[in-house]
Amino acid sequence: MFTNILIGIAVVVVLFVVVVALRPGGFRVMRATSISAQPGVVFPLVNDFHNWDVWSPWAKLDPNMKQTFEGPSAGTGAIYSWLGDKKVGEGRMTILESRSDELVRIKLEFLKPFASTNTAEFTFRNQDNQTHVTWTMTGECNFVFKAFGLFMNMDKMVGPDFEKGLAQMKAAAESAR
Repeated sequence: MFTNILIGIAVVVVLFVVVVALRPGGFRVMRATSISAQPGVVFPLVNDFHNWDVWSPWAKLDPNMKQTFEGPSAGTGAIYSWLGDKKVGEGRMTILESRSDELVRIKLEFLKPFASTNTAEFTFRNQDNQTHVTWTMTGECNFVFKAFGLFMNMDKMVGPDFEKGLAQMKAAAESAR
């Protein structure tokens, strides 16, 4: 009887490991909106980390969060670091690529509560006197994150924050035009 229980547990563990190992090795979260403002009004809200407090869904979660800025004030090479409570954790963003009114690509490094490095990308497309903004985050998943993904969906965890951020960006850009 005891042997059968051990064999059963071993089978469950092996099946769990196989299922986790076969999960996708990466993730992608994407949201988009249209803003009634030209790209020249919307783009600086993303390209300059000093402007993120206006629209970022995480900016006001910890009023005591420590923020530091390094490098150029905007564009490629600009760096923003934060250290906050358990709601916002600790991390750093670096603009890797910036094409005026078209694209901002960011290296997003989370240090706490979990270490990971992802890529965030904002694209801006002028369409019918509006700016179509797409916010995408992609990343790789190690074994632990693949296992975590069995119980928590990254799109459902982060997607609503992207939607809130884009709505706040829209409100800020449309009131500024």
